[in-house]
Amino acid sequence: MSKFGLYSDKSSASIQFESHLEGLKEEIKTLLLGLRNFVKSLGNNILEEVRPHRIVYAKTLTFRTFLDIQPRTDSLMISVKKGRIEPPTLHTVKTAQELEHIKFEITEAYKRIK
Repeated sequence: MSKFGLYSDKSSASIQFESHLEGLKEEIKTLLLGLRNFVKSLGNNILEEVRPHRIVYAKTLTFRTFLDIQPRTDSLMISVKKGRIEPPTLHTVKTAQELEHIKFEITEAYKRIK
């Protein structure tokens, strides 16, 4: 399952993940693909919704988002949400090392989101 249902799979307006790779520097493409694989490995209940300017991840059934990624030419703007009340934490990631520092936070957000 890869949509929240906000966009129809049959719609011509359906956006593909690969469209977010266009125009990115190679290192950022690699980071985005690696992050995508990491998030999908957290569990089999992960939903990925590709929106015009970002990619959002949530748990199935509850449809609670825990991760929002906005690809930029030279960075990834990442918002990690750990709960309904707690404000999201924002990160600008430009290197693999910076991404490694927030993977634990993403895992915790995934586990805590209800």
